[in-house]
Amino acid sequence: MEWLDHFNSSIAYVEENLTGEIDLDRAAQLAQCSSYHYQRMFSYIAGVTLGEYIRRRRMSLAGVDLQRGEKVIDVAVKYGYDSPTSFNRVFKGVHGITPKEAKQSGVKLTSYPMLTFQLTVKGVHAMEYQLIDKEAFHVTGLGLKIEQDMEVAQKRIPEFWNEVSASGELQKLIPVMDQNNPGVLGISLMTSEIQDAWEYVIGVASEDVPEGFAQYEIPAAKWAIFSGTGPMPGAIQELQQQVFQEWLPTSGFEYDELPDIELYLDANPENAQFQVWLPVRAK
Repeated sequence: MEWLDHFNSSIAYVEENLTGEIDLDRAAQLAQCSSYHYQRMFSYIAGVTLGEYIRRRRMSLAGVDLQRGEKVIDVAVKYGYDSPTSFNRVFKGVHGITPKEAKQSGVKLTSYPMLTFQLTVKGVHAMEYQLIDKEAFHVTGLGLKIEQDMEVAQKRIPEFWNEVSASGELQKLIPVMDQNNPGVLGISLMTSEIQDAWEYVIGVASEDVPEGFAQYEIPAAKWAIFSGTGPMPGAIQELQQQVFQEWLPTSGFEYDELPDIELYLDANPENAQFQVWLPVRAK
């Protein structure tokens, strides 16, 4: 699988620069995708964000250095921490002990090995899906701009859903919803107008734009659509991970660099009914 090879090349680059500056755009270039899609794919496939993976790897190596007798301040600087306080906090978050304690003989440390992406045929769960070619359509809703950081996005997006729901703005969209395309949409996108930020949109398919809302165009695409139910957000995150880990590698398709869509047919957080729309293209 060529894309797995590309991802392994990007991981090799990250490993080579754990004691220096890691250029996200360069890592994404080696994976042959945009930084936006690189971080999304990484988190789905690896089960952790790229930022968390880098922290774990750096702290794993830092633990070895401390056991070898290197000074705490030197190790902190080596892995990019100008402040001993921030280094202590991150180190303890990974190992459960302080850097000073890690220098003692016989202490237990945690080691996270280098990732290697490879195809694993699981086949435990049958996956039903639909392939649909859909023309461009419009979505009316509210957008949240987020820095290009998956960890920030994973924290802010659930907060954004709560804010929009509590404000009553979501209910204002129901009357303008296209009845041929029902459901509330959660869309992750990056447009040419947004160079330094991602945008997450909560909205409905609609040609109408009530005051206070914005309209977004979703380009024509081929979508692989997967349905699921369960408590949120865990159920949809589990389905997304399964799609990337099990379906995509053997599907004959590649992840297209277009918006990702979540469609909520019933947004009950205890037992939601939803669909994951993955943009794909033939290899």
